[in-house]
Amino acid sequence: MLDELFGLSGEVAVVTGAGRGIGEGIAKVLAAAGAHVVCAARRTEEIERVAQEIVTANGTAIAVTTDVTSEEAVEQLAEAAISEWGKLDIWVNNAGGSPLQAPLTELPREEWDATVLLNLTAIWLCTRVAQKHMADGGRIVNISSIAAEMVIPGSGHYSAAKAGTNMLTRTFAQELGPRIRVNCIMPGAVPTEIMMQAMKLGEEDLPRLEKTLRLPAGRLGTPQDLGAATLYLCSPGAEWVTGQCIRISGGA
Repeated sequence: MLDELFGLSGEVAVVTGAGRGIGEGIAKVLAAAGAHVVCAARRTEEIERVAQEIVTANGTAIAVTTDVTSEEAVEQLAEAAISEWGKLDIWVNNAGGSPLQAPLTELPREEWDATVLLNLTAIWLCTRVAQKHMADGGRIVNISSIAAEMVIPGSGHYSAAKAGTNMLTRTFAQELGPRIRVNCIMPGAVPTEIMMQAMKLGEEDLPRLEKTLRLPAGRLGTPQDLGAATLYLCSPGAEWVTGQCIRISGGA
């Protein structure tokens, strides 16, 4: 019963930004559920490590170096999945982030452009490519942020891009349904490398951050938490779920 609801045996999944952090967690959870996973990111050594760790754990994965802001590279990514396993069922748009915090009036134009390109335009581009290669029953999951729904001083550029991601999710769900389901996850505080860099935090600062946030769940998030939520949205158990933007944030 549980395998029928939440198993992904034989499914083919692409995960962007899979070399570390949330993307790594998602790739490993989907693989553990039985999916063949294509780990994609710009840093080849990182995705090769993740893919090898999946294989070592008796999963199936390959690494494909990809710049998600390049339409040609994204097309090649989709073709690599199909060449390896003959189909494409799941696409997770996880690549994103911004390493800089600054008031909008002081934000360099190049950082605005780079943030919108990676966190919004790339999701539009990847979704357009992915849906062309999917049969009926395809699933797309976008990784947004709770910043899409709240003001975080210094992160206005990132929040604006993620708010756009939420609306892309809802619009694509309408336009691609019922053939393809499109959903979105909004993570809260997960201490990934890029979050730590943006907030200028070290490992020693995490207990203080956890105490300051006072999350109802009692702790900060982990990549596995986001992997579990992604698994649900990609699973048969979520067949009636589309166009949703779900907070996975410890209660924030």
